[in-house]
Amino acid sequence: MSGLLIFGCGKMGGAFLNGALKNGQSPDGIRVVEPNAEIRASLKNMNVIAAETPEPFSDFCPDAVFVAVKPFLIENIINDVKAFTDKGAVLLSIVAGRPVAWFEEKLGKTAAIVRAMPNTPAAVGRGITGIFANKAVSDEQKNYVKSLLNACGDTLDLKNEDLMDAVTAVSGSGPAYVFYLTEALAQAAEATGLNRADAERLARATVVGAAELMRQSPETPETLRKNVTTPNGTTAAALAVLTDENSGFAPLMTKAVKAAEKRSKELATA
Repeated sequence: MSGLLIFGCGKMGGAFLNGALKNGQSPDGIRVVEPNAEIRASLKNMNVIAAETPEPFSDFCPDAVFVAVKPFLIENIINDVKAFTDKGAVLLSIVAGRPVAWFEEKLGKTAAIVRAMPNTPAAVGRGITGIFANKAVSDEQKNYVKSLLNACGDTLDLKNEDLMDAVTAVSGSGPAYVFYLTEALAQAAEATGLNRADAERLARATVVGAAELMRQSPETPETLRKNVTTPNGTTAAALAVLTDENSGFAPLMTKAVKAAEKRSKELATA
């Protein structure tokens, strides 16, 4: 499989394109539909053919169609997408709030559809994407889609599409939680007397370093935490606050993730 058509080449679409090229996809087999003239110009420099509308690609027969547009725009292009899925292309959608059933209604029950929820670290090859495929997706199509997504990070197969809301709440929105944690740590560092520049440098390096250590270590996050914690030491004093069963970090994070999951469900029915 080699032909790839991308609708929307913003941040996530661009990350996916870079991953596809890194995965060995030839620019000759890629077409991009992108209304932004500046983005189209940058794609030209990458030897990727792009157009404002899909009309110039009417004779193109892609193996996969990747849709990375805002939810309010999907209605405008769904018939254009159908023209390619009718040719046998598998649809890979990251459109928020649009379940597989919605696409099956628009494209037909026999259309091969993969719904995905990536996250922004995909832009640096450290993302993770939850995916759910309908029964029309062949093993070959699924493997091809996963090979493209794996170039941007890891993938997680979901057997139940309802779990996509949980994936959205944990990994889709999760990078923002980590960024906010870094902000809060920097603010706390300032409160101890460090200047803002040093506080931000310490906080950023600590979060990035801890994340890389966790990525490389076979040990669980819990074990890594305990390894840092000396009984009655400074870390233990801080963790006594953070692990409070009522006001600590865990119940707060659970509340936050459930709020995100609830909103994800609401968007799906909007």
